[in-house]
Amino acid sequence: MSDPIPRKGLKKRFWEKKKLTQMSAEEWEALCDGCGKCCLNKLEDEDTGQVELTRVACRLFDDTTCRCAQYPIRHQFVPECIVLKPGNIDTHAYWMPQTCAYRLLWEGKPLFDWHPLISGTPESVHAAGVSMQHRTVAEFEVNEDDWEDHIIEEPT
Repeated sequence: MSDPIPRKGLKKRFWEKKKLTQMSAEEWEALCDGCGKCCLNKLEDEDTGQVELTRVACRLFDDTTCRCAQYPIRHQFVPECIVLKPGNIDTHAYWMPQTCAYRLLWEGKPLFDWHPLISGTPESVHAAGVSMQHRTVAEFEVNEDDWEDHIIEEPT
């Protein structure tokens, strides 16, 4: 499968040399590992703030490709979909997957060896078993009251 995220022509290991706020739009997009976990519905404990991922995916999520089926126009269908940017990561990193490159770099941690920027292939995230490929249920198939029955352990 070809990589839907353009990663060619970027400086080698740019993420180790730049702060998130210094990255170009292309570098920022290249940090996405394609795991699909950001498209999962989450449950947040009101008392503790702890966030749990569920395998209940957004209605636009394609769990074969681990991509949004309507990415350019997703806000027409899911207005609450968050556009993660260097300027808002401070308020969103806490709910992001533990394996997410944006969260890892924000926390000062290195990327995993399976990340496409290191491995050179978008398939490495799937081969490592980190992605949600073929592991989700669509949100319209599960009543919101039953989402807790679909909590997944992190990291996975």
